[in-house]
Amino acid sequence: MDNHEHTAGAERVRHMKTNRTGVAGAPVYYRRSFLTRCLGLSGGIIVLAVNAEESSPIVWNPSEHSVFVEQALAMKDLAVKGGDQPYGAIVVKNGQVVGSGPSRVITGQDPTAHAEMEAIRDAAKRMGSRDLSGCILYSTSRPCRMCETAAYWAKISAMNFGETPVQAGKPEYGC
Repeated sequence: MDNHEHTAGAERVRHMKTNRTGVAGAPVYYRRSFLTRCLGLSGGIIVLAVNAEESSPIVWNPSEHSVFVEQALAMKDLAVKGGDQPYGAIVVKNGQVVGSGPSRVITGQDPTAHAEMEAIRDAAKRMGSRDLSGCILYSTSRPCRMCETAAYWAKISAMNFGETPVQAGKPEYGC
């Protein structure tokens, strides 16, 4: 079973969202639902995550998000055209793409060369630092435990995945 296959099916995605914890231990799914119902935040900007090292929150801007989803999908297309698995990812900081990566598991004969890992490696190299605080990871599917843990250690501030975007919150240590 491929590491990314666990994202298939809306029920599985819903289950993952309800089991992830957010602020004060509240599940992310219910927290978003609460914000939408009680605060009327159905269409505007929603605070996604706050990085303890930075004073400014990372905000959800739907129009900006679609541009980054398209770029992650372009990485997916690049992977497929190159003969690899259909996954792509990018890392964004302050509205600029600082890292990108298609899956290279098959073409590179490297089981750790998932798109998210490639994008994190690229971002760290381009920024000259392993500290990617303030960055957002966009990927075409839900990151596996290895990729989410790498994002955690890189101090990625938030993750989004899928063609119809799902906010996955701040990466957690998963190994």
